[in-house]
Amino acid sequence: MTFEQPLVLVALVVVPAAAGLWLANERRRRRSAAVFTSLALLPNLVDRSPGRLRLVPVALFLVALTFLIVGFARPHANITVPRHEATVVLAIDVSRSMQAQDVAPSRMVAAQRAAGAFLDEIPSTYAVAVVGFGTRAFVALPPTQDRSLARQALADLAPSEGTAIGDAVSLAAKLGLRQRAADGTVPPESVLLLSDGARDGGRVSTATAEKQAKALHVPVSTVLLGTPNGVVQEQLTGGYTVQIRVPPSPGTLAQIARATGGEFFRAGSPAALASVYRHLATRIGHTTENREITDLFALGALVLLLAGGAVSMLWLRRVP
Repeated sequence: MTFEQPLVLVALVVVPAAAGLWLANERRRRRSAAVFTSLALLPNLVDRSPGRLRLVPVALFLVALTFLIVGFARPHANITVPRHEATVVLAIDVSRSMQAQDVAPSRMVAAQRAAGAFLDEIPSTYAVAVVGFGTRAFVALPPTQDRSLARQALADLAPSEGTAIGDAVSLAAKLGLRQRAADGTVPPESVLLLSDGARDGGRVSTATAEKQAKALHVPVSTVLLGTPNGVVQEQLTGGYTVQIRVPPSPGTLAQIARATGGEFFRAGSPAALASVYRHLATRIGHTTENREITDLFALGALVLLLAGGAVSMLWLRRVP
């Protein structure tokens, strides 16, 4: 929490001073009562003693006073609020290794299905784009709010060779530049990249792509899909078939997320992948803003003062 007028907080010394004055006044009243009244007769003269209950209104008043002083200092805090407009780019790896069936029915199909379910989790006002990448990166769908087009673009992705991750990050980071919000500004953009391995081919290195995304303030969250037991089959000349192990490689994806301010996840099953997308949908659907919260402190002080007055009148039978 930060304060627009921090010097006002010096006035908080009034709170312990007020507490000290109240305690001194209580001692003086007791001494005065002892002079004119026999302490042994007090239980017969007074129906009941409020005991420690009398401290409640005072405590509430002191806390309310604290809230008021802090409120006058104009406090600011980072608050999570819903984001109304944004561009989300789904970058899907379509390389040969994504045909491995260690994530049923295959890594690529699981990615397509989870991405389709993700579209139901984010606000309908968001623009969604789809980028596929294998030997090269390509725009399967430019940013649009039409969810049916987005689902069709995901379904139309076809297997390829290579893993041009750098090209995909570079291309995806630039897709949101032409979008415009209602006030003419460029809505924030996020990239969700799903792959199972390190860079293999492409024209743009991952280091260059990371710098481009960071310069454009586009966080790239990456999801590593697959298990160490993943294999793909390849047809050889003569009709022979060979199995090739394709374990997931986390290094490149983790580095991209770290360098661009995104998040890195592992998903070894369809359920884990769905959980990752639900989490990302929640994160993308909200943003953190620094807002003044003076009104919250003022409201808190009012509630405490009313509560203190109610205790005094209803329980202690005295007007505060």
